[in-house]
Amino acid sequence: MRVLLLASAMTILCAAPAAMAHDVPQGFADLAAGLLPSVVNVASTQPASASSGDQTDGDQSGGGEPGRDSLPPGKGASAAEAAPPDGAAPPIDKSFEQFLHSAEGPGSPDVTSGGDQMQSLGSGFIIDSSGLIVTNNHVIDGARSMSVILSDGTSLPATLVGRDTQDDIALLRVHPPHPLQAVHFGSSRKARIGDWVLAIGNPYGLGGTVTAGIISARGRDLQEDGSTDYIQTDAAINRGNSGGPLFDMQGVVIGINTAIYSPSGGSVGIGFAIPSDEVAAVVQQLRRYGKPRRGWIGVQVMGVTPDIATALKLPETAGVVVATVAPGSPAAAAHLAPGDVILDFDGHSVGSMKMLPRLVQESPVGETVAVNLWRNGKAAEADLRVADEPAAPAPTTAAPKKPAEPEPVAALGLTLSDVTPALRSKFSLASGTAGVVITAVAPGSAAARQGLSPGDVILQMDGTAVSHVQEVTGQIAASRHDRRGEILMLVQGADATQWVSLATG
Repeated sequence: MRVLLLASAMTILCAAPAAMAHDVPQGFADLAAGLLPSVVNVASTQPASASSGDQTDGDQSGGGEPGRDSLPPGKGASAAEAAPPDGAAPPIDKSFEQFLHSAEGPGSPDVTSGGDQMQSLGSGFIIDSSGLIVTNNHVIDGARSMSVILSDGTSLPATLVGRDTQDDIALLRVHPPHPLQAVHFGSSRKARIGDWVLAIGNPYGLGGTVTAGIISARGRDLQEDGSTDYIQTDAAINRGNSGGPLFDMQGVVIGINTAIYSPSGGSVGIGFAIPSDEVAAVVQQLRRYGKPRRGWIGVQVMGVTPDIATALKLPETAGVVVATVAPGSPAAAAHLAPGDVILDFDGHSVGSMKMLPRLVQESPVGETVAVNLWRNGKAAEADLRVADEPAAPAPTTAAPKKPAEPEPVAALGLTLSDVTPALRSKFSLASGTAGVVITAVAPGSAAARQGLSPGDVILQMDGTAVSHVQEVTGQIAASRHDRRGEILMLVQGADATQWVSLATG
């Protein structure tokens, strides 16, 4: 019996590698042969004075946006984000930013200079046989002229259809003498860590280069606002690969290769791609409107902490809590208010702070969506009509009330004052700011540990707007009377508005 059991165990152990081995491709030749004709080189001519040798991009230009040292600028979101959600990778530490590069740059073979002009070479791919090309915006940013070089060496002049500087995506058009071979976007949401991928592009100006690897990680937050979930891959990506496609084993595009992490500027097996689900939505807008159109509802939100969940009587720590509502916004029209918790947006559960901005921005402008809320201790619903994101949301304004002298509030470890002209000037408060100003924070207090500082303004306490110090002390007394022990404050800081829960002593 012992021998039989051992033999059975050995059979299982020997069979396991064979069962897994079928997922390992025997080669990529057939797949690569079918995809190479759809990948192009993108050349742009720019003023030579626009770049200097100590920068990382060969596509910088004067007069346009600054070239990318590492990543595209943070995109405007309809929700503020203070920290990555649980389970998500934190943004790359600032001390490592010197190693994060765009996938091309000056001083490398893919950038040539002559006279007062510089030519930068990047990558792109054909998405329509009539001649539509997708690439990174930073590849062509500031270009005087552009051309697309096909896999057979044919060079065609290119024009710009539209660009998205925030997501770093550009759409070009060429007029070929015959239909081109196009590739299609797949769903990046279906891609899993460990899946095989191919990267094809123009590293160092060499053209038509295929590299293979796997998806190393998902949801990398390389921007401070966490608005793009980059795909990380160990497929070799080098300078000149920017704008090139990342393919899955079905030959569909699941990302645009755009940045590398490298002490040397060359590939060390850590590359990043913008996921195709985000790219495809932007490209569709560029084709239709010539510019990106992002949904906007006009709220700032923050994550729900256990303290906030307790204060709001939420059954579980879920959703995002509204901090501010822009006047005249869709959220204001739907009567959303600070303290509301958004649990579900258009049928999608809002499990983290990163999700709401993405869901809102991907919603068609003009569409009415249902929102499930938690309000005043019970469930509620609202309908929002998604608007086009404005250039700058209107600031909240309110009439200031009669000021009072600064007053210590020992229960909170704070010294507070009504808004006065002197404090408005001292702390550079907006002219319409209404609330109670924090003028001092007791060292070592709970308020200090929460990051509160002089110049912050308390807007609400337990859902009630406050404009006088006496109103603050009244709310503290009510909290103690109800034996709640904690009070929830909406605090406007220099950079963001957030909910803070403090013990009332």
